[in-house]
Amino acid sequence: MNTANFGWSRAWADQTADPLEPFPDSLIFLSGPGRKAPGALIIGGGTATAQASTFTSANGQNPFNSSRQNFGASDDLRMTKGRHGLSMGVWFQTVEQGLYSSNQNNAGTLTYPTLLAMLQDRPTQLQAYPGATPLTFRMLEAAWYFQDEIKLRPNLTVRLGLRDEMTNMMKEVNGRAANYTFDQNGVIRTQADVSKSVFLVNNAKALLQPRVGVAWDPTGTGRWAVRAGFGIHNDLLDNLGNRLNQNPPFNARLVIPQTPLLTILKDGPIPDTTPAPCNPETTSGCPLYAPGGLDPKMYTPTTQEWSLEVERGITQDLALELSYSGYQSYHIPTAMDTNAIRPVRCENPSGCLAGGILAASQWNMVPQGTEYIPAGATRPNRFVGSTSTWMSVGTASYHGGTVSLTKRARSGLTFKTSYTFSKVLDIASGLLSGGHQNEAGSILHLVDLRRNKGVASYNQQHQFSTNFLYQLPFGKGRAFGSGASGWVDKLISDWQWNGILNVRSGYPFLPLVGSGRSGNGETRQPDVPNWNPDFKGNVVLGTAEFKKTGHFFDPNAFSLPLAGTFGNVGRGALTGPAYVGLNTSFQKRIPLKERLNMQFRVEGFNVLNHANFRFPQIIVFSGSSFAGSAGVINETLPPERQIQFALRLEF
Repeated sequence: MNTANFGWSRAWADQTADPLEPFPDSLIFLSGPGRKAPGALIIGGGTATAQASTFTSANGQNPFNSSRQNFGASDDLRMTKGRHGLSMGVWFQTVEQGLYSSNQNNAGTLTYPTLLAMLQDRPTQLQAYPGATPLTFRMLEAAWYFQDEIKLRPNLTVRLGLRDEMTNMMKEVNGRAANYTFDQNGVIRTQADVSKSVFLVNNAKALLQPRVGVAWDPTGTGRWAVRAGFGIHNDLLDNLGNRLNQNPPFNARLVIPQTPLLTILKDGPIPDTTPAPCNPETTSGCPLYAPGGLDPKMYTPTTQEWSLEVERGITQDLALELSYSGYQSYHIPTAMDTNAIRPVRCENPSGCLAGGILAASQWNMVPQGTEYIPAGATRPNRFVGSTSTWMSVGTASYHGGTVSLTKRARSGLTFKTSYTFSKVLDIASGLLSGGHQNEAGSILHLVDLRRNKGVASYNQQHQFSTNFLYQLPFGKGRAFGSGASGWVDKLISDWQWNGILNVRSGYPFLPLVGSGRSGNGETRQPDVPNWNPDFKGNVVLGTAEFKKTGHFFDPNAFSLPLAGTFGNVGRGALTGPAYVGLNTSFQKRIPLKERLNMQFRVEGFNVLNHANFRFPQIIVFSGSSFAGSAGVINETLPPERQIQFALRLEF
């Protein structure tokens, strides 16, 4: 059998909303077409930290538009020859991504470390995106595969397969792909490389992916089933343009550090241009840019997966299954500031002066042996600001075991109950702000990436679920009301009861200092506190104590690191609130005609009305004091108890 598929899709988004009332020019951060509103004002947290207090929304100021267009074609052939079940095929897809401006900070984002600093107009920095230029990226993706499913014995089947994927690298159609590279010492270069191709080398020419699977019935009676498999899978990267629409010379993320807003805007809004950046020949009167970027030698994210399942039929309709699965991923894009100041080890017996880019009033001496940022140190390239670069250095691993009990439909009842114990480890869990609300937005340790390894922010160690479907035994010929007829039978028969119960442990979260305490210049401020050695008691107070004290965890369990040093709290150090949800429904089938039925449904969501909480505020400090919001939970997970009625027509 041969199957051919063709498909085309196009999606786009435009943002050009004007304010209800015009703003005076004195309040506009950045000039240019469509810039009719002030930028964002953030107090506390990092420039991309969801825990910050935001006075004006920081995402998506005017103007912004993007589009994506895909065309795909595939052909699959399947045949059976003796004991071999053969399948093979090819796949092609063209991708076009268009971008204009940025969906963050493009009207300017002003960041203050504290409320007092805002009142005194002492910002950490102002970011803005002047001089936007449209970019259009295109790439071709392709793959082929071959698979042979061999029936070696009546009770033994082996599946062997090989898949190969490839791309021609992402290219900007007008030769405007600007990406930063690094010198032989790993220092980011001052000027971006500009060409059609985004990458220096194509590491996705041939991505061979072997797969093997086995299905075996050890006794040949049909009561046992053993299944095992291994495979390598790749994730082709074709949505990377948003990392490159902030790089000069065609686009730029301008950074003005530690300058009062009134000084910045004394001559009016910032011009909508992208002049040449500072360099060794021009050190003043020039802009400092904070580029995005991609690993110039980007590798394709790859995952090795394996699994083993053993199923045993207990009765004719009841089966018990034990399973284990795992994976190891590598080459995962990881967000980092490639121009952050690297720490050093204090070798002076008398101590060393630490503080990095922090104000001199915060510098202090650290003892010998301490890892620190030297006071007054500058970035590896002082002509480039903080970067937000995706490097293909991430790793992740998963191991999980599951036990499940399944009952097939009999006597009107079917159900499945399962429990999973698992753990996910990685060095960073999110690339964009929505993916790391319970941890830092960037990795803290650049020199030794292994020090960032910890429990992933999406890990759920315990997961229990059960679902059931029960045909209620009411009506003519049933256990109850078997003698019913007429309207009585129509009223009580054909009812079905469904239910789903989910119980899960909470997500891990990482307490943060809330400022760049290390002084390494990382604007996303991934700095963590120290564990307080004098603290005694429970760090996590739980939801019951939160209702009494207003804190899910005790901030006193943490202490502020010395300025210019790093805290010792590890990723995934604490676990958030657990989740309990029970949904149920009753439904009745009402025959109307031969091919026409109506279904009446009563559905209840969270019928226990159990309060499920999101994770707490993770910023522990405000300046040198504890933040009042530390450990506070501001939101519950939807829904509250809801009951709804529905009619469904089936024909």
